[in-house]
Amino acid sequence: MSNTSLLSESGHQGRREYSTLLLLLPYLCPQGNLEIRGRVLLAMVFLIGAEAATVYVPFLYKEAVDLLSLTATPIVALPIGPLLAYGLVRLLMVAFAQLRDAVFAKVAQHAIRNVALKTFEHLHQLSICFHIDRQTGGLSRVIERGVKGIEFLLSFMLFNIIPTLLEIFLVCGILWGLFNVWFAVVTFVTIITYIAFTMVFTEWRLKYRPEINDRDTDANTKAVDSLLNYETVKYFSNEDHEAQRYDVSMKAYEKAAVRSMVSLAAVNIGQGALSPQGL
Repeated sequence: MSNTSLLSESGHQGRREYSTLLLLLPYLCPQGNLEIRGRVLLAMVFLIGAEAATVYVPFLYKEAVDLLSLTATPIVALPIGPLLAYGLVRLLMVAFAQLRDAVFAKVAQHAIRNVALKTFEHLHQLSICFHIDRQTGGLSRVIERGVKGIEFLLSFMLFNIIPTLLEIFLVCGILWGLFNVWFAVVTFVTIITYIAFTMVFTEWRLKYRPEINDRDTDANTKAVDSLLNYETVKYFSNEDHEAQRYDVSMKAYEKAAVRSMVSLAAVNIGQGALSPQGL
């Protein structure tokens, strides 16, 4: 495959991913549903609270350690205030994150229900030719995979991308204010390099995911449809033939899954090298 074809395929896949995100965005703010909109706003408030607590925790930790190091008799004169404040903010950090997920749960499940219903209605509107060529196993697996992916996409858009960007700018601003601009620049460049590396190599390994999904769908199609037509298989004594067909699909799935996991290990090694822990 030529480089032009690879670039064209990558661009087409990127546009398809963005179109999927744009398709799901209305479920975050559905028209006429004030409860869902209110839950999204409340989840954002909890998100900001969790990020603020996360950023403030190191300051309280520093203050508590400094006071403990200055205390001559730590058993008698413990700095109770900073220690309690540190514990409280740590608790708030976890509580805000859990409250965010609890409030957003209905938003995600509401979106899943609506998309699943539209998919089910669409299947009943397809022609008889589609349903005669029965692929019940593969179709059910595709629907299950798609419905489960909705919650991840909505949560990822709202709770991963936005807070990550917010935290990057907050941390860089704090480093700039407490030290000097070069601390902020080095941190920002390191984070951007980490993000760029992750995006490039994740796009590279995404080519394995459709293959895994296709092999998984094919294997599930053969397994379920063979069991649905058990009488026919038994009548013609085709058990070994069906087992061989299923094993061929599972072998292809095995190879694709191994390639995906090996590529993931390579990405994790690179991320470890670029992260502060790796350095």
